[in-house]
Amino acid sequence: MANTTKHDLIASISKFTGLTQADTKVVVEEFIDTVSGILEENKTIEIRGFGTFYTKVRKPRPARNPKTGEVVPLPRRIVPLFKYSNELKKKISQSLNSGGM
Repeated sequence: MANTTKHDLIASISKFTGLTQADTKVVVEEFIDTVSGILEENKTIEIRGFGTFYTKVRKPRPARNPKTGEVVPLPRRIVPLFKYSNELKKKISQSLNSGGM
């Protein structure tokens, strides 16, 4: 199964909306920039029926370099996360059960 790229997403939205790919690209890139900016401010974005984008602080911990086995300290860090909505989960489940994949 091939992954969908940003270009594929732009082409699909452009075809569906009738907007040019150039206009659609501006909208998609602005959406991504806006989501990134909000997450950088450590805020949450909730899109009903789709899911929630949020950040989480990961505690510092020791990790191992798999090649050498050497212990490497991982510092405290903030990671972006996504939690899907129940509606999205149901749509995906229905798609799988109806032979969508």
